[in-house]
Amino acid sequence: ITVGEVRMSPDLKVATIFVMPLGGQGVKEAITALARNKYELRRRIAKEMTLKYAPDLRFLPDDTFDRLDDTRRMFENEVVARDVAAGNDDADTGAN
Repeated sequence: ITVGEVRMSPDLKVATIFVMPLGGQGVKEAITALARNKYELRRRIAKEMTLKYAPDLRFLPDDTFDRLDDTRRMFENEVVARDVAAGNDDADTGAN
């Protein structure tokens, strides 16, 4: 399992954990297994951290790699590549 990001609530009582299984397969099953074991995970975290409260753990799929693929495909588009190149030419000449 890859943990892509952890977002803490402002009061540090909730940790939203974005995860993805290796290979990207079985996301639903992985999140179900993590959620089923969240009390044990929370107990282990509480032992290692110096917080007043151990955070409640919430698991969500990490879509970072999907967004990266979308961005890569966008930059491969001819129109976008031409616009980026034109923007770089403007930056080289100092034009806006």
